[in-house]
Amino acid sequence: MIALISDIHGNTAALNQVLDDAKQQGADRFFCLGDVVGYGPEPRECLLTIMDLCEVCLMGNHEQAAMFYAADFNPKARQAIEWTKNTLNSPDRPKEENFRLWNYLDKMPERYEEGELLLVHGSPRDPIREYMLPSDAIDDVKMKGCFAKMGGAAICFVGHSHVPGVYEEGGGFLSPQSLGGTYERRKTGEGPTRIIVNIGSVGQPRDGDPRASYVLFDGDKVHFRRVAYDVEATVQKIRETSLPEYLADRLIVGR
Repeated sequence: MIALISDIHGNTAALNQVLDDAKQQGADRFFCLGDVVGYGPEPRECLLTIMDLCEVCLMGNHEQAAMFYAADFNPKARQAIEWTKNTLNSPDRPKEENFRLWNYLDKMPERYEEGELLLVHGSPRDPIREYMLPSDAIDDVKMKGCFAKMGGAAICFVGHSHVPGVYEEGGGFLSPQSLGGTYERRKTGEGPTRIIVNIGSVGQPRDGDPRASYVLFDGDKVHFRRVAYDVEATVQKIRETSLPEYLADRLIVGR
């Protein structure tokens, strides 16, 4: 059983609850689709956990911004990434640990392929920066372009938009609620229907549900999981930093 997580955003309380849930459900492999850092109060702790547990962690746009630039970030996101960079360079922590964290960021791949699976942070045609939102399901040009960039993969798992769901090739968008929490792969005469699965966000959900979101995949079914965590603990930690207050408030409502 594979556990796929994304968009942790420095939220250790959410990450720890998700990992506990995944292990209880029988997950024995862990993959992260990026954005471990940014927005949240504990980027170091989240990175160290991911480094020790995940087989692969992809580069998200927040890792890219920390490493290179944040030119297209809004002011609040830019303020948060500057705070994150300073935290990862903390003079109060061992220099060797700082170096280890930055070296890990530097080596993050943009995509990962294994068998019929493709993993990216954003979308198949722009692995880091392009969002996939439910409204995109009616954009034929975008959807055809994304599925074309999947190559021979049958399933692409993405994050980035923080909104979970399934995009079927030639079909529409299916929310986890409409699926009862589980998507069972459909088959045609040519084989399984190709799909793009947004796994949602562990640390900053934006679909109106403040619970952490992640996915379990057993080869035949995609299981969308929601896990409650101590939101107030993370909110308080954000408020104890110089991060924008808005980043605390949005966790409460899941937006």
